[in-house]
This record gives sequence, C-alpha cells and structure tokens, in this order.
Amino acid sequence: MFAPIELLWALIGLILTIGATWLEVFITNVPWAWFQSGMQFYSLGVSFQVGAVLLTACMGGQNAAVLAQVAYLSLGLILFPTFGLQVFTQGGGLSYFREPSFGYLLGFVPAAWVCGFLAFRSATKLEKLALSCLSGLLVVHLVGLLYLLSAYLLGWAESAQLSLVEAISAYSLTPLPGQLVVVCAVSVLAYVMRRMMFY
Repeated sequence: MFAPIELLWALIGLILTIGATWLEVFITNVPWAWFQSGMQFYSLGVSFQVGAVLLTACMGGQNAAVLAQVAYLSLGLILFPTFGLQVFTQGGGLSYFREPSFGYLLGFVPAAWVCGFLAFRSATKLEKLALSCLSGLLVVHLVGLLYLLSAYLLGWAESAQLSLVEAISAYSLTPLPGQLVVVCAVSVLAYVMRRMMFY
C-alpha cells in the first residue's frame, strides 16, 4: 500500500517524465562573457527525461519513483495505439518493445528504485544525492546496454540500420556527457527542495 505522499509524488513524477521527454537541455556561455558577446545557448543533445526520473526518486523515494515509471511505460505502450497519443519520443505501442532504445526506458524502473533507495538512506547531503543520481543513471545505461545487446544478438531489433557499436555510441556514449550535467542539476535542485521542505 502506498502512502498519500507517495501517490502524490508518483503523479508528479509521471507528469515530469512525460513533459521532460520533450524538453531539451541547454547551457549558456559563462556569465562574465555575457557583456562582450551576449548570452549564447548551447544544446547538450539530451532531454530532461532522465532528470525527471531521478528528481522524482530523490524527492518521493523509491516507491513513488517506481510507480511513476511503471505508469509512464504503461501509458506509452497502451495510449499510443488506443488514442494516438505519443508518450515516447519515437511513437509507442507494443511494437516499441522492438526498438533498441526501449531498454533505456525499461531501465527507468530499476534506476528509480536504486536512486530513491539511496537518496533516503541517511540525512540529506548534496554528495549523497549526487551519488544516488549517478547510481540511477548507471542503472539506466546498464539495463539499456543489456537490452541493446540482446536485441542485436537475438536479431529482433527493428532499427538494424545501425551496427551494434554505432547503436551503443548513439544511445549510451553520445548522450552521457549531457546526462551527467543533468545529474548535477538534479542533485542541486533536490538538495535545495529537500532542505526547503524539511525532508
């Protein structure tokens, strides 16, 4: 049975995960250069989606975070064919299981649990939250890589236009630096929010 606060955080986490799927991460040039060249924005090539998973885990705990991600996966697999609502970036429906990148979405569930579990093991400290977020990101990539390897070794991956090495580069190596920036931002945001909420 879930506590009311866990259900609230699960709903918040679901909304954040869906919304963050479409929100791209940008950084600016250093502030002291704004006067000379103005404020310039640079895309990191990732969305805030993983950040939403980790923030939900850091704020709501493992139960709320897992519930949010199970609901997210269920909506993406069921709503797309039923109502045509796109929850995942490349569509949805049960055929999405055949996408090589689906393993990374599956990784959200154990990552949410690991991050939420570690985030609430002791008193709120920035380094503990950063470690829990890094652990969650590691789990996302481990599950994603295992799924990717299985898809290519068993031959059921739909996107066969990429070789296995190219797929690993596209789905894990290329987005990793941007996701590390998101982990840093989520750690600081969760720390400030937990201090303000007396967590």
